[in-house]
Amino acid sequence: MSAIISVENLSKKYRIGISRRHNSFRDIFDEKVRTLFKAKDQRDALAQSTVWALRDVSFDVQEGEVLGIIGRNGAGKSTLLKVLSRITEPTEGLIRMKGRVASLLEVGTGFSGELTGRENIFLNGAILGMKRAEIKRRFDEIVAFAEIEKFIDSPVKRYSSGMYMRLAFAVAAHLEPEILIVDEVLAVGDAQFQKKCLGKMKDVGKEGRTILFVSHNMSAVSSLCNKGIVLSDGKIEFSGTCHDAISSYLISGTDSLYDRKHAAKSDLPVIRRAWFENEAGEKKIQFYSGEPIYLIIESENPGRIPIEVFLSFWDNLRRPLWNFTHAMHGIQPLPNDKKIRIKIAFYPPKLTISELLVDMALGPAGGAYYDHIVNAIKCTIMEKKTDAFLPRFPEWPIFCEASLTCTPMNDLRE
Repeated sequence: MSAIISVENLSKKYRIGISRRHNSFRDIFDEKVRTLFKAKDQRDALAQSTVWALRDVSFDVQEGEVLGIIGRNGAGKSTLLKVLSRITEPTEGLIRMKGRVASLLEVGTGFSGELTGRENIFLNGAILGMKRAEIKRRFDEIVAFAEIEKFIDSPVKRYSSGMYMRLAFAVAAHLEPEILIVDEVLAVGDAQFQKKCLGKMKDVGKEGRTILFVSHNMSAVSSLCNKGIVLSDGKIEFSGTCHDAISSYLISGTDSLYDRKHAAKSDLPVIRRAWFENEAGEKKIQFYSGEPIYLIIESENPGRIPIEVFLSFWDNLRRPLWNFTHAMHGIQPLPNDKKIRIKIAFYPPKLTISELLVDMALGPAGGAYYDHIVNAIKCTIMEKKTDAFLPRFPEWPIFCEASLTCTPMNDLRE
């Protein structure tokens, strides 16, 4: 099967701190003269003041695939979409695309502020190569989805950013492009409309159209996409299934493992290391809702002081989910060996909370903590595609079943 999108050795270079208008022959001539009379070291510095936003990026997308493009800020995601949308030209490489492309990269991309919402719908349809009759057939559906019926004949320059985004997405999704390109712009809308947009993109994918989706919301990427690529410093770091791409992206983070490099300098207990595992004992920081989570904590207790472990779980907005203490779960205090490994098995209720943050502490029952680490470690919890809608931000308190086992250790690696 031939790919609907084929990218070969794509690279994009930008010059830093230089404004290049090049609107006329005079602009070009002036810049050449200025460069000619610069000192050699200045010219060398000018040549070096470049950055490769993309470097040798190659991938194929088959018709009907939904590709998630993920990576940290500055990885090159938005630049890639702009090149694919023909907003900017590549420095090197080749792109082959078949069919009409609709892009939603920024709020109101392609809209004219002086035109009304109604006129912009027809303008965007014409840009996509659609006939007037086709646009009229989908017009009522677009307006109803955007929920801006009262303002459809007002100039869009008077729209709020939310209204702009609603109409822009409705146009891009409903005018039947073969390829739909969507950036993180959905973050502008309210939670209800974001859910509505994701539902629409799922419907578009089921119709056999191709979607390229950039987002930092791993739950949204997981529920929508079937393939994924991870960008890092303008290069493809991983390409494969969506699940594996998300795992690769999350594992590469610096917050998947808590590791205190130096041993304790007093007799007080300290937490040395912590990480998450699955049932098979594999280190992970990505779990599906309802899946058991194992938190491993290695502690050091030079003074053999009786201690207990205290854990607090939060969502990504630091809203409380549940606590773990010995008293709450009827567990005996930890053994007072100098070095122990604590394994806590959690069986959380079915929740979709995106990120699960953990505060960890060691201390006596009812006393001040000996060691307390806020936001020590986190994992990501994603909704399975087969699940019905799950509550995303539950009310406190949430009960979480748990069990604990301890293993004395002869030594911990330094």
